[in-house]
Amino acid sequence: MLRKMYKFYRKYHYCINGAILGLVTGLMLVFLGIWRTLIVLACVYLGFFIGRKLMHDHDFIKKLLDRILPPGSFK
Repeated sequence: MLRKMYKFYRKYHYCINGAILGLVTGLMLVFLGIWRTLIVLACVYLGFFIGRKLMHDHDFIKKLLDRILPPGSFK
């Protein structure tokens, strides 16, 4: 049974993930409202962006802080 479900998921994973994302976004709009939902979605995107950067460049945070803060202030 699980093998069939896994094969089905692997075949239609984009559709299933999109449907789940749409369901979660719709529920957030109903329960939180438009502005709170947009803030939550912006935070999720920011977290995804930082995570993706860290996955490829482990020193991303250090380089970012070097650009923002004065030199030698956090080492």
